[in-house]
Amino acid sequence: MLRIVTDGAADILPEWGKEYDIDMIPVNILFGEKSYLQGVELDNEGFYRLVDESKRIPKTAQPSPHQFVEFYRKIADKGDTIISVHVTAKLSGTYASAVAAAEEVKSEFKVLPVDSILGSIAIGLMCREARKMDRAGKSPQEIVKYLEEIKHRVRVILTLDTLEYAKMSGRVKTLQAALASVLNVKPIAVLREGDLKMEERVRTRKAALDRVIEMAEGEFRNISVYLAAVHARDPQSGQALLDDAKKHFNAKETMLSDLSISVAANLGPGTVGLVLYPTS
Repeated sequence: MLRIVTDGAADILPEWGKEYDIDMIPVNILFGEKSYLQGVELDNEGFYRLVDESKRIPKTAQPSPHQFVEFYRKIADKGDTIISVHVTAKLSGTYASAVAAAEEVKSEFKVLPVDSILGSIAIGLMCREARKMDRAGKSPQEIVKYLEEIKHRVRVILTLDTLEYAKMSGRVKTLQAALASVLNVKPIAVLREGDLKMEERVRTRKAALDRVIEMAEGEFRNISVYLAAVHARDPQSGQALLDDAKKHFNAKETMLSDLSISVAANLGPGTVGLVLYPTS
């Protein structure tokens, strides 16, 4: 049997987990000396409440190789194949942990780790497509080949509402220098080829949201896509962005998703953006 695994930096719509049989290994969220498993011991609203109460930004830590080994053994039976799709290795050590765990359990399962070079619901869509291919009779090798090809064509474009989280986060190093002398702007960051880079600075929130759509149009005009809007504790802005974006793209399907804790911890509440995933 084929198992599909991802991690807590992926966004999976609530119905997808069961419908497409996708398993998620949680990220570790560290508040001072206390550690929580994302989605197991701490949900999104609980995370924001802790931030509000403590006035501190938590640290996130990827699952260890040992946690991966235990997780694989929990969700799979001996002889199963596991496609393990993870957040970009340029921003997290999660993929490296999966690779190490795959070597340790190779006598029990065949684990095929994939560096998505992406994050958020882009990974969720990769996992969903992988399951669809599996149900259509494609082999694990054919599925991995598809994932390795499609990942270069998917784009994640985000605008941050506040710079505080990104400034305090040690994870988003590519934004650090750019943010050092910037005040009162709305940066637009693009996740491309595994790197999250600030590509533009816009003065107002509305201009930033308009520019996100314009930048996406430059790459995806007249291309059939799965179109997703993502948000961190700002569903109204996320929905408004999605409604506007629908007018500009050939969307086969649209969706709205919360950004996972591990992403929101680094970019902050109010972050919104688009994910565009080619369907052909």
